[in-house]
Amino acid sequence: MKLSDFNYELPKELIAQVPIEKRDEARLMVLNKQNKTIEHKVFKDIIDYLKPGDCLVRNNTKVIPARLYGIKEETGAKVEFLLLNRIEGDIWEVMVKPGKKLMPGVSVVFGNGLLKAEVLEKMEGGNRKVKFYYEGIFNAILDQIGLMPLPPYIKEKLEKKEMYQTVYAKYDGSAAAPTAGLHFTEELLSKIKAKGVEIANVTLHVGIGTFRPVKEENIEEHDMHTEHYYIKKEDAEKINNAKKNGGRIIAVGTTSCRVLESVADENGLVKEIEGDTNIFIYPGYKFKCIDSLITNFHLPESTLVMLVSALAGREFILNAYNEAVKERYRFFSFGDAMLIE
Repeated sequence: MKLSDFNYELPKELIAQVPIEKRDEARLMVLNKQNKTIEHKVFKDIIDYLKPGDCLVRNNTKVIPARLYGIKEETGAKVEFLLLNRIEGDIWEVMVKPGKKLMPGVSVVFGNGLLKAEVLEKMEGGNRKVKFYYEGIFNAILDQIGLMPLPPYIKEKLEKKEMYQTVYAKYDGSAAAPTAGLHFTEELLSKIKAKGVEIANVTLHVGIGTFRPVKEENIEEHDMHTEHYYIKKEDAEKINNAKKNGGRIIAVGTTSCRVLESVADENGLVKEIEGDTNIFIYPGYKFKCIDSLITNFHLPESTLVMLVSALAGREFILNAYNEAVKERYRFFSFGDAMLIE
């Protein structure tokens, strides 16, 4: 399969720059993968497509304000850090800009000295391993001086940090939000529970690699980024009970989908587990665990367009995307949603 097989034309003005004020009033495109039908709804209508006994699986990772602006201690030159993942303790892998002069031994100061970093080594691919020094609580300092790491296609300033966070975000660690979950409100989740739908959590800390373009024309040669996940025992039991009792497993977002498909056995059952995944799902993949997916609209030629094409069929997905363009849906992280059922 070629990279160009997953391209579509997207006018720039359809890339949503700001979140919608009422989360659950985004638009919802409903795709029936069996009948190949398309419906146009509002996100809160999703409750009409959920049945008692189904299990909604969401990713409860929390985005950290991972973008830091500082200065080199020796020269005062401006530096930008993007925290990617905690290696251990106060040692992190970070993406740096500009990178050429940030060699081992260099010190960078952030927030007038609230936070200091020493570059330990240059890693493969150009990222840096750094150690942070501070007094107090690291995450509290990040909240004070860090900015939300919005994707590169969002140019507008985010007025409220919490709008790039799901209402159920719990565990710090993501460099990007699991954006399909942004559409849920506490009220909508309560109604879904009251309908008899089980809600289970997984945690996958989203890496910035999720925005990395596919460069290989033969997509099977693409080197997928790795992300850390875990599933707790009580959540694994909820998922397995739904599966055994004939309920559908509905993943909220591609991140939840990738966790479930990484850990499921041949019967689609999961267990309490922690690990790393670099699963790459593209057409031809046989899904083991999930039945349905709630997701946003993804970038042309991205691994996520390939994932939804594996679930619903490439031609059907591209037709749906072209219809979304025609109907002026809002695209990407702050955009509208799709249910593939």
